[in-house]
Amino acid sequence: MADSDLVFYVKLHVKPECIDEWKRAVTDIVEQMSHEAAFVSCYLHQDAQQSNLFVLYERWNEPSVDAFLQHQDTPYRRAYEARLPALLERPREPTVLLPINEWHK
Repeated sequence: MADSDLVFYVKLHVKPECIDEWKRAVTDIVEQMSHEAAFVSCYLHQDAQQSNLFVLYERWNEPSVDAFLQHQDTPYRRAYEARLPALLERPREPTVLLPINEWHK
């Protein structure tokens, strides 16, 4: 594990009637993100109790949030960002996490 990775934990409350559309949009953007040089990984989860709550766990090989943001002004990101207000119940809730350790089987 690279303890210098930048890690984001992002909660998204999707409008129930927009879940399928949002899933297509997020799948498209993550597919495109995965081709970026700094991309490490991304996991998408759905809350087991609240079906319209989703979480993205992203890892990037970037030294800081500022460095990350400098590389994010892309046409596909702008298109995704423009769609979000119509798809979400409220703004995203991003959190930056500090990697400590990880385990895999």
